[in-house]
Amino acid sequence: MKAAVISLIVVLAMVQLMIKPGQAINCGQVDASLAPCLTYLRQGGAPPRQCCDGVSAITKMATTPADKRAACQCVKDAASRQTSLNDDAAKTLPQKCGVKMDIPISPTTDCNA
Repeated sequence: MKAAVISLIVVLAMVQLMIKPGQAINCGQVDASLAPCLTYLRQGGAPPRQCCDGVSAITKMATTPADKRAACQCVKDAASRQTSLNDDAAKTLPQKCGVKMDIPISPTTDCNA
């Protein structure tokens, strides 16, 4: 049992070392973080707590410029897939969650800016 725990710790440490800076964020993580926000992003109102937790998680994941660009592109792609996105709700989501997020939730965002 003790050997299995040590092996698991070694494997996890190796995986952490293999992640290159700027490649730590993927769209699956961003999509999962924004999934609880879908109803709010379509209808407005008050975002649920799980949604705000997801917005906060994205800001914590996107710390480097490369991570922010990657997260931005994922958010932009996710917004593009939503045909009934409420622009006002999308613009006010970070503020309503009390989170400073430099990534606009919009299908027209320029992620290189």
